[in-house]
Amino acid sequence: MILDKYLNAFKNKKKILEGIKNKIFKYEHVEAEAAIRMATCKACPSIDNEGSHCVVPYTNPCCKECGCSLSLKVRSLSSECPLGHWKALMDESTELKLIKQLDNNDTN
Repeated sequence: MILDKYLNAFKNKKKILEGIKNKIFKYEHVEAEAAIRMATCKACPSIDNEGSHCVVPYTNPCCKECGCSLSLKVRSLSSECPLGHWKALMDESTELKLIKQLDNNDTN
């Protein structure tokens, strides 16, 4: 079971990096969506607040189903809940286009 979580994490490395990037470089639209998603996760019985199911230690809270750190997963707009509680909003290339547009509007 844990091996499956590690393999899944490796397969989804772009989504994980997206979550890391969005946690470091804050965007209002991402933070708004992350807050909604996190509220859903906090009400879910599959949340692991202690970290015993986290793929990466000390990244709790995480999801017992996939082992993902929720602080990253909820900020990856191309990710979805493994239980279907929330869906991906866009693919990674569409999100990059949106961020570039937002950045261009900030400089104008």
